[in-house]
Amino acid sequence: MTSIETIICLMLLLMAVPDLCRKLGRPALANVCFVVFGLALGPLVKSDVATMVKEAGEVGFLLVLFEVGLEIDLPPLRKLLPSLRFAVLWSLCQYPLVLGLACASGLSLAEGLLAAAALTSCSMSMAYFGWKHFPGLIEPARGLILQIMIVLEMMAIVVLSLGSVAVKSGFSWIILLKLAGMAVTVFLISRFATHVVKLCQWIISKTTHWRVHFLVLLVLVICAVGNRLGLSAAKTAFFLGLFMSRARLEGVGVEEYIAPISRRFLIPVFFVSLGLAVETPVLFSRIALLTLCGAFLLLGFREIVHRRWLKTGGEARAYLLLCPNLTMAALAANALFSADRRDAATWVILSGLFMSVISLLLLPRAGNDITKPSTIQI
Repeated sequence: MTSIETIICLMLLLMAVPDLCRKLGRPALANVCFVVFGLALGPLVKSDVATMVKEAGEVGFLLVLFEVGLEIDLPPLRKLLPSLRFAVLWSLCQYPLVLGLACASGLSLAEGLLAAAALTSCSMSMAYFGWKHFPGLIEPARGLILQIMIVLEMMAIVVLSLGSVAVKSGFSWIILLKLAGMAVTVFLISRFATHVVKLCQWIISKTTHWRVHFLVLLVLVICAVGNRLGLSAAKTAFFLGLFMSRARLEGVGVEEYIAPISRRFLIPVFFVSLGLAVETPVLFSRIALLTLCGAFLLLGFREIVHRRWLKTGGEARAYLLLCPNLTMAALAANALFSADRRDAATWVILSGLFMSVISLLLLPRAGNDITKPSTIQI
């Protein structure tokens, strides 16, 4: 398949998949479909075409993290403590099981910890629609579950950032430097975010046809500057989005302005590139079977934990809202690919894919009034 034929397929996919998933009442399955398309496309495209999609996907990766940050509107710490306690216990009780599955599949300890951080987390961008349309959730369970979802994602971002260093350099004093670097990153971006919001407002007021491009360009320039300063483009993107989550530009969230380039182009391309990164023979190998069995085992374990010990206060299926994790699995896989750990990255992608697909299909279908607010407030 040539590059032009690949672009044609991508364009058709980007136009059809979101609307189809929305009509089926499964809008969160869109990113899963993009990964599956990448898996199917793998044997058909040439290596140079796959490289082209991967390069575009790297920009989409930054926009994924930026939008993840935009989705999170943290409440005061006092209000967050119950959900923080639940999220820590929920994650830690699953770590031994995920580490056991990872070791059985040939991953090292550092790779297993990175996988555990991703697979015990929650992808807000995928789980939010399920939470919004989940029947039978009443306060305080409804608010608690949303807070838990947010905390799980925040915890995963921090641990994945540290884990990527451990995979490359092992457990050493470098991790302490990484923590210090994250603290510096958070401080600098928090001080700079207000000026970025004002600059975005100026762009919106002074431009018309090119406002979307200028906004995306501004985000990428800031990520590039952060990377030059040693702050990591990925971390810069996430924390920039986090500190801009309350921003409104003419009453509309930032992500709604950049959606034509981010959600409707580069972010889907990133998930397609993830599918392309998995070699087709792997889908029929022992690794795929282990990840499928591991996904069912983890979901079953979560059901038992939710029913007996860590109760959210919602109905029996409420724990499924905490299970979609493909976005976080993608972030972990990206770190593993950059460290040239292809087998480990493949295991994480397939595990996140299977867990997300199963949990999203088991959730109640969404109605036809599917809308998405610019930020998630509690």
